[in-house]
Amino acid sequence: METYEMQLGPEGFLPPSVSTLGVIGPSSGQGLVLGKRVPMEHAIEEAARRLLQAKNPTIFPGPLVLWAWNEQAKQEAKAVKALADAVPAKLIPMADYRPKYPKIYPER
Repeated sequence: METYEMQLGPEGFLPPSVSTLGVIGPSSGQGLVLGKRVPMEHAIEEAARRLLQAKNPTIFPGPLVLWAWNEQAKQEAKAVKALADAVPAKLIPMADYRPKYPKIYPER
């Protein structure tokens, strides 16, 4: 299978499914940068560089970080808040990101 590299531009807004392109998830101690496996340090540096260079940096924490499910979730929430304060970045909470389907009335 051909090596896939994520393209910048319109594809970045709706990229194809990574599983169809042969992208394999990172192992422990690795991260993904534009569809390529890289060492975790490189992935963190790339994420930090892109956050700092963004015109409007925004972090979208999901439900596992927003609600205090356990001690790890509390620590992650504090880390996300500290990151947003350091950048500075906007925080837009995504409390529930399931799709909102229209109501179906089967009796009609």
